[in-house]
Amino acid sequence: MRILLFLATNLAVIIVASITLRLLGVDSYLAQNGLQYASLLAFAAVFGFAGAIVSLLISKPMAKWSTKAKVIDSPRTPAERWLVDTVAELAKNAGIGMPEVAIFPASQSNAFATGWNKNDSLVAVSEGLLHRFNKDEIRAVLGHEIGHVANGDMVTLALIQGVVNTFVIFASRVIGSFVDRVVFKNESGHGIGFFVVSIVAEIVLGILASTIVFWFSRRREFRADIAGAQLAGRSAMISALARLKQESEVPDQMPDSLQAFGINRGARAGLSALFMTHPPLESRIEALQKANL
Repeated sequence: MRILLFLATNLAVIIVASITLRLLGVDSYLAQNGLQYASLLAFAAVFGFAGAIVSLLISKPMAKWSTKAKVIDSPRTPAERWLVDTVAELAKNAGIGMPEVAIFPASQSNAFATGWNKNDSLVAVSEGLLHRFNKDEIRAVLGHEIGHVANGDMVTLALIQGVVNTFVIFASRVIGSFVDRVVFKNESGHGIGFFVVSIVAEIVLGILASTIVFWFSRRREFRADIAGAQLAGRSAMISALARLKQESEVPDQMPDSLQAFGINRGARAGLSALFMTHPPLESRIEALQKANL
């Protein structure tokens, strides 16, 4: 969930920034004497990394807003008290600051962690997970999410996204300039063809380049599983993954629309496999069984 939120926010920031810069005439300035690749690359890097950093900084409020997560400021029930205390214990053992703890309304079993640094993070779990998982399994899921925070996954993700954004911004303008010159025969400056084509290319390339981020996400899931096993026990982490797998095989509990959030029924083939944010659960269980903890 945190990956999809981050990518959606990042793409929105980049598109809005690109349109704004075009309206302000920045693209026209860069192309006054033809497309200057060195200047364009510097421009792409500055705004590419800026977009990724902005997305990282607003990741926590965006996650709260989009999932309707309610932060537990003062626990009102024994279950909320246990949840906060468990997160505090795991965070201390992982060597990070106490995250905000939240519950979001969803009948499906799900959880996520986000935030711009290790000491200012958010860990959230769904109501469905709290109702159906036992305490050992919930503890393992929380350990997994805290593992993401302790491993600095969101910061590393932002750096990778900055590189991806740089490529997307640079390549989209090169494509736009080529189409403007060759197809629309515009020999002076850039016309409407450049602006339309570069925006479309930016969106398409942004989606395609996100496969790099998805690959990174899949790799980090294995590390977060190991962190969860180290913090809460291997058997508890495997049990939590097995329960997720069991629920994912029941259509009424895990509809296709939620598979994008990382709870996948199994391995996919071809192009669709590139857009998986999480590895198949059976692969994660097998890797955890073989891990040297």
